[in-house]
Amino acid sequence: MSRFAALPSDRQSGGRDIAPPIAAARAIRRKPVGRATSRGVVVGAVAVLLAGLCASADAASDTAPSDPVVSGASINSGHDVIVGITHNVQFPVTVTGSDDSGLAFADVDLKGPHGGFYTTDALCETATACTTVFTVNAHPAPGSDDPVDLANANAGTWSVDALVDANDGDSAFAPGVGSFGLKRAARLTVNASPEPVAKGARITITGKLVRANWDTYRYAGYAVQAVKLQFRPKSSSTYTTVATVNTSGTGTLRTTVKAVKDGYWRWSFTGTNTTGPAKATGDYVDVRP
Repeated sequence: MSRFAALPSDRQSGGRDIAPPIAAARAIRRKPVGRATSRGVVVGAVAVLLAGLCASADAASDTAPSDPVVSGASINSGHDVIVGITHNVQFPVTVTGSDDSGLAFADVDLKGPHGGFYTTDALCETATACTTVFTVNAHPAPGSDDPVDLANANAGTWSVDALVDANDGDSAFAPGVGSFGLKRAARLTVNASPEPVAKGARITITGKLVRANWDTYRYAGYAVQAVKLQFRPKSSSTYTTVATVNTSGTGTLRTTVKAVKDGYWRWSFTGTNTTGPAKATGDYVDVRP
């Protein structure tokens, strides 16, 4: 189960302020990655006896169990986590590593702008992989601490810290073992007119780019963003970019093009660090001689 930790000043309304820093909450469980040992040394008069003691100590060192190793983390199968305003979004985080006794449990911290999520004691499904699932939303969930209610300030690049416990009781903490984008969902509309149109005449292409506002639970226009105008001929399956237009202060788009052949027109937005990509459904225009 995922939990959320935010700075008290980050959500003045509509959210939750939960928990002190998440690493401190579990500090008592963390063991040092290294292991300290001590050996007594017996000094004898016989060189053979001393050599035998050293050989025994070396053999014991060679067979001592090693500390667990965290090798990486996969978040949402390598894709950004994109959240709108209506549905909960679940995404897996798989921590991979190794230990001679096998991995048993993993704690995963996700840290990003103005907050974080954490899980505790996720059971490892294999000796080398531990998966936990996070659930987030951007719509009201009254009376519930889970799933997490996002704010616009949370959008951006997030990092992953992992603490793994091995079956022999040893543990290892790996900060910054992975990263991902937590982004606001975007939508695009398009309209091409007139339809039909005479060949050589001008077609006006309009549309609007909006994105999820996690503070108001609505979609709002995304201002001053570069959006590609793309065309696909009737006989083709491939879109080609023919122009790039910036959105207005309210997210609207407008341009004109020359009618050459039958085909589909659409707007395409590649996304930003805080907002996911979007493509409009192509609008077909019949071009007549």
